[in-house]
Amino acid sequence: MSDQCQKFPDQEELERELSEFLSKKYGRPVRVISPLMVAQPKGAESKKSPSDSVRKIQFDMKPEELEAYLDQYVVKQDQAKAILATKICTHYHRIKWRMERGDRHAQSIGRIKNNIILMGPTGVGKTYLVKLIAQKIGVPFVKGDATKFSETGYVGGDVEDLVRDLVRAADDDVELAQYGIIYIDEIDKIASSSHLIGPDVSRTGVQRALLKPMEETDVDLRVPHDPVSQLQAIEQYRRTGKRDKQTINTKNILFIVSGAFNGLADIVKKRIQQQGVGFKAAVHSRTDDHKFLQYVKAEDLMQYGFESEFVGRLPVIAVLEPLEVEDLYHILKNPNSPVIQAKKEDFRCYGIDLKFQDEALWTLAQMAYEEKTGARGLVRVIERVLMGFEKRLPSTSIRHLVVTKELVLHPHETLEALLKDPESPQQRELYDRMVREEKDAVRQQVLRKKKHYVHNYPFVFTPGRLELLVEQHVKTGEPIEGLFDVLITLYNQIKVFEEEFHEQHGFKIHFDDHAITGIMFKALAEDKTATAVCRDISRDYDYAFRLVAERSGQIQFILPKGAVDTPEAYLDELIRDTYRKHPLSSEAVPPQKGSPA
Repeated sequence: MSDQCQKFPDQEELERELSEFLSKKYGRPVRVISPLMVAQPKGAESKKSPSDSVRKIQFDMKPEELEAYLDQYVVKQDQAKAILATKICTHYHRIKWRMERGDRHAQSIGRIKNNIILMGPTGVGKTYLVKLIAQKIGVPFVKGDATKFSETGYVGGDVEDLVRDLVRAADDDVELAQYGIIYIDEIDKIASSSHLIGPDVSRTGVQRALLKPMEETDVDLRVPHDPVSQLQAIEQYRRTGKRDKQTINTKNILFIVSGAFNGLADIVKKRIQQQGVGFKAAVHSRTDDHKFLQYVKAEDLMQYGFESEFVGRLPVIAVLEPLEVEDLYHILKNPNSPVIQAKKEDFRCYGIDLKFQDEALWTLAQMAYEEKTGARGLVRVIERVLMGFEKRLPSTSIRHLVVTKELVLHPHETLEALLKDPESPQQRELYDRMVREEKDAVRQQVLRKKKHYVHNYPFVFTPGRLELLVEQHVKTGEPIEGLFDVLITLYNQIKVFEEEFHEQHGFKIHFDDHAITGIMFKALAEDKTATAVCRDISRDYDYAFRLVAERSGQIQFILPKGAVDTPEAYLDELIRDTYRKHPLSSEAVPPQKGSPA
């Protein structure tokens, strides 16, 4: 019985949950504040409950669910995605497990966190993977470059600055920041050099500075070299007369480090080949050296230049593979590709719709592969090819462009030909065909994803609204998953408006399926909430319904699509039809517009 009482939400938690519920229903921020709030005793410190400060975190995410999410955005790297999804989900499930059980299941002494090393060449998606995971789970994320730490030697101030940056990324919510992710790139650059005579303090010192934060330590949020924090401390002292020392504990902060680790494969290769000497020893090509990273051990990392204590705090290793031409092509072909979507957005800002043919994408992938910089080469070659079009087309009447193989290979000649004949029928026909093909491809994606949404929201996702989702994605490039959520929100706003209208005017209204689709279409086209659209189209509903009720007694109305598209014409026809069916008697006098019924 006592356990049940403890689980009952307090007043502050109830207010938060009601605020979130009403905000989602009304489509705008709503905050519930109870006038019955009991003041705390003087001197008592207000403290957020853990559920309050970490409410954005998805502690319940399963590894396969997170891996499936990553598959939508990241090409290849199956092993790395599986490792990251598994260990990061386990990290947050373990935190939740301890939070639910309280102090009696506190963290045991000596437990090592699932800090992770990511190994792989530049441009294979190391940073992108970690950013996607942090965004999906809902935790703050900061990225640092290990090379900048070497300048401070083993003072280590910059290392702790990463933890402070995490608090800023969490909007100064220390509770939320304690569950964030710190990502340190170029970690291989702080490995001690084997060619240096004497101690390499600029590198080993940084490794030592990272030891405590990676395990568990309290980091002071107010430091002498930060004038903002010092001003905050002065203001706090002026108001309270106390020196309040703010700290953040790194026990639950996950550290992920990454680097190319050039030369590490040679160390692993030498160790493996020493174990297999003679005719049975395997022969490996020099181009397969990166595959040896799959067999890396702690001893290899120590020989590479890392101290044993540093390696011990990074128990999980994930290796990312180099990207081939086919992989780069699939990155461009992926509908969630940030490379293509970003370029389309650049042109969309000028009102120009950009399409890419498959042959053009393959050619771009081949050109990017020659750059030897992984996915980063894709951005470089696309910018090089389209720079002239991006400069010239906004000053013309051209509002669509199809990137073909010919355009990629000969951008200057293609641009001049396009400017000479901007209304080319061939170009228009090609563009229309590309639009049809893109819509067909998006429909296939929607069909694959709709099962979950249609099962949980059967009244929301009719065939017409799924087609509306397709049109919106093709038009704006918004993610399909996000558009599913948008339609759910719009539907809920419409239903809330129906209830509000009944409460305010006494008439029960119900938009039929076609009318709801029409409201959603207006909301998306005009970038409004469904609530705003409903208010715009319903300005004369009350007066018209009172006229109808005066004649017929009708107080319930099922509104068709006409009530949304042409509300005035619909209401006029509704009134005329009512008057025909219910002629005016000698006793009844219709109310004038603006007068009470």
